[in-house]
Formats: sequence, C-alpha cells, structure tokens
Amino acid sequence: MHITLVDDSVAFDGLSSATRPLGGAERAFAALAEALARRGHTVEAFNASPYGLTVNGVRWEPLDGRRPSRTDWLIAYRRPERLDFVRHVGRRVLWLTAPPRRLNRPDVRAALDRYSPFLLLIAEAQAGFDRRGLSAALLPMAVAPPYRSVTIPPAQPPYALVTTHPAHGLDSLLTLWREQIRPAAPGSELVLCSALLARAESGGAIDPALHPVATQALDAREDGVRIVRPMGEAGMAGLYAGASVHLYPGHPDDMGAYTLIDSQASGCPAVARPVGVAAERITNGVTGYLAPDDESFANLAALLLTHPDTRALLGTEARARFRRLDWDNAAGALEGWLT
Repeated sequence: MHITLVDDSVAFDGLSSATRPLGGAERAFAALAEALARRGHTVEAFNASPYGLTVNGVRWEPLDGRRPSRTDWLIAYRRPERLDFVRHVGRRVLWLTAPPRRLNRPDVRAALDRYSPFLLLIAEAQAGFDRRGLSAALLPMAVAPPYRSVTIPPAQPPYALVTTHPAHGLDSLLTLWREQIRPAAPGSELVLCSALLARAESGGAIDPALHPVATQALDAREDGVRIVRPMGEAGMAGLYAGASVHLYPGHPDDMGAYTLIDSQASGCPAVARPVGVAAERITNGVTGYLAPDDESFANLAALLLTHPDTRALLGTEARARFRRLDWDNAAGALEGWLT
C-alpha cells in the first residue's frame, strides 16, 4: 500500500530525533511513518526539509517536491488544509494534535465537509466536538526505544526536572520552588530543560515577553536552579531517568504532553496540574500525582525529592505502563481502522 504523510511545520527527517532536540509532535510523525514502512508499506513523508533522502524505509521529500499522482492513504498532520495534497486518494486522514475547538472554525469545517477524512486523535480530551458523522479513533501515543530501555538510576543530589515552555506557568513554578519546595527538600536542584532559557543564559536574544521569566530563572541559580539544553532522545532519556520528579504545570491547550509520556516511560514519576491531557498521561497516586493547588503541588514535589522509596515505587509503575506502547502497535491499529 502507498501511504503519503504531509506536515508543514519545521524541517526534520527520520534522523533528526537521534541527533538533535526535536518536538514531540515531529517525533511522532517520523515514528509512525517508519512503523508503517516496517509493516511493508511504501511510505513517503513530505515536510519543510529542503532535501530528499530515504531513512529507515521512508522517503522524505520537501513540500515542493514531486508529489505522487495517487496514494492509498493521505495522512495530513495537524493542518486540514493539507487534505488536498494529493488529488487521487483512497482514504484521507486528518491527524489532530490541536484542541477540538479549532475544528469548529468555518474554514476547517469546509475542509472536513469536502474531504470527509478519518480523524485520528491523540487524546480523549479532543473528542468534544461535532464530528458531523466523520469516523474517528484515538491513536495511542507510543514511546521511542531510548525511553523504554534507559536504566540510569536517580541522581544524587536529587533533582526535579521541568520541560514546560517558559510562558506556560514557569514563573509561578519558580516562586513555588524557592518559597516552598526547596526549603522542604534542602540540597535538591531544579533543572530547567529549555532551549529558550539556555539561549538567554548565554546572552542570546529571546522574545521580550519572556525576559521577566528568564531573569527570574537566572536569578534563582543560588537556589539550586540550573538550565540545560534539550538533547536528542538518548540524552533526554538519561535526563528523565536521573530525575526524582518531573514537575509539569501543564496548559489547557496541551493535547500531547509528549515530554510527560517520555518521562513516565523512563521511570520518572511526575507531579502535574490536572489541566490539558495530564490526567490521561498520569495514573494519579500510581505513576505520579495530580495536584489541584500550589500547596499540594509543593508537598508532593518535596515528597518525591526526599523519599527515594516512594519515587522508586511510582517510577516502576510508570515504566511498566508505558513500556509496551510502541509505534509498531500504533501502526497496526491504524491499519485496522483504514482497511
């Protein structure tokens, strides 16, 4: 079967996640493409990459490259405008990563009505919209092998890890760290994994709107706060596995929580706000905690930083839950829905 995937976000390919930091959405796109190729399909992936190459059975092409005249499946990633990328298509699929309200925009509704795609969701939180008779299914977000195989023990002194975008609640989290969490867990560290903050730390330019939170992070170094740059998958797996807790403020529009999935698979329990899809990624009290307010968030974070036995118990449960979620199973589920 000939399968065409199209994404018009940033330039990447099947080698990118192993060699440089890559967003969870882009890693998912590449991983599903490769899983479909392993199952014997002819797979082409079109995106913003300026060159063509073949990686692990997937042919990567630039968006302005030569398109196939016909394909059995067209998987448009994120943007319904790409449902017309190939003229003659057996089945059209819209793989959604956005909040469901965006599907109610008039231009999006027009594209859905015209092409009647199969809707591929990544979270139950996306199900709350009028599908107008369109078929839909939840594709379980799988985990790349480095996160499922890492065996690095938690570091000493213990550290809490944050991967949230600086604009999504980091200012409040830094205040909570300085005033409540670290006093209850003296000697522990807060590791901020952020390309933006690393750029600010080295004197690079960032969005002026982020200057206050960047300054706050830099000023907190005496309180055990340090900044690291995001890494490729193997490096991130080690960073997650070495952490005592993944602190995840979350955001209402976050439908992926990709780093939360990866940290759970690496055996790192989390403390998260119950917003977005956090409740779908964490089993409360089993693989981490959902904290409804600042006091409980701080108390639970300090608990995991100071009680290694509790951290080990929750981390083992998190790893067990996500270890069996691989992209080959996800590709098999997609075959079942479309054939």
